Amino acid sequence: MFKFGFPEILYLLLLIPAALVFTYYGSRRRDRLLSRFAQPELVRKLSRSASAGRRKLKACLPILALFFLILALARPQFGNRIETVKREGQDIIVALDVSLSMLAQDIRPSRLEKAKLEIASMLDLLQGDRIGLIAFAGEAFLLCPLTLDYGAARMFLSAMGPDLISLQGTSIAEAVEKSLQAFEQQEKTNKILILITDGEDHSGRVSQAAEKAAEAGVIVYAVGIGSPAGIPIPLRESGGGFKKDENGNLVLTRLVESPLMELAEKTGGQYFRAAPDQQELDTILSSIAAMDKKELSTRQVTIFDEKYQIFLALGLLILAVEFLIFESRKTDGAWKGRFE
Repeated sequence: MFKFGFPEILYLLLLIPAALVFTYYGSRRRDRLLSRFAQPELVRKLSRSASAGRRKLKACLPILALFFLILALARPQFGNRIETVKREGQDIIVALDVSLSMLAQDIRPSRLEKAKLEIASMLDLLQGDRIGLIAFAGEAFLLCPLTLDYGAARMFLSAMGPDLISLQGTSIAEAVEKSLQAFEQQEKTNKILILITDGEDHSGRVSQAAEKAAEAGVIVYAVGIGSPAGIPIPLRESGGGFKKDENGNLVLTRLVESPLMELAEKTGGQYFRAAPDQQELDTILSSIAAMDKKELSTRQVTIFDEKYQIFLALGLLILAVEFLIFESRKTDGAWKGRFE
């Protein structure tokens, strides 16, 4: 099997006919100029030592060398063996809290934006793991099923916000249960849930959700984002106002860590409070990398060997030969009879 590693460079082969035309007309112009200089018989006598054949050969050799050099740049490759390539990694679901409380700015620029930056950084560091995304508030939705396409995951991540889910509040249990559905049910290992939230659970079912996750073999890494001190919740649609209750009092939001700690402990995971330097992200990824990986995909590929060296050597050899060829030839009595 044969292919080019950089086929676009082959468009440069269009230079070959252009060079041939240029050489042809250059030769014709040279002959016309010589005919103006002297009579053909005199020109023939004066150029007796010059070889027309060598001159044409020297003109054509650089063009031939250019042909082989262009082929070398296109990286010709020949396939001579087939190998089985296995892709191994973990299945990771990231559940992100997109409730209104995540708009709080006790972490700059906001809890939600900080969480999205951490997830984006994680996508840059993943190597062969499948990733899925869940957005949750009062209910949970699977936005991105498990995939190896990190570009698609980034696209879904950029769209995550409070407007995605109409039912507000925070239900951690909904996020966990939705993640259990997203994982392959027959698998009992290699299932990771990274839960990023401020922990203000309104469902009251975190313990039950933790037990279900543990039974399904899901390990939960919980990341608490925010400050334990209360802070108002900004409202985008109110032009800079804050959320209030029915009595007109400001609604404060704070980081609640106890349900997140419980969830991580029961599933064999860990709990972290989000840090400005994203240190918890490095710890989570290091822990995941240390786990036994599962086979995610297998495919057979043809291994191609680079053969550009052959064409490069031919091109350089032709240039060297052209350099060693002289248009003039030795003749006995080179000037004898030229002016008789």
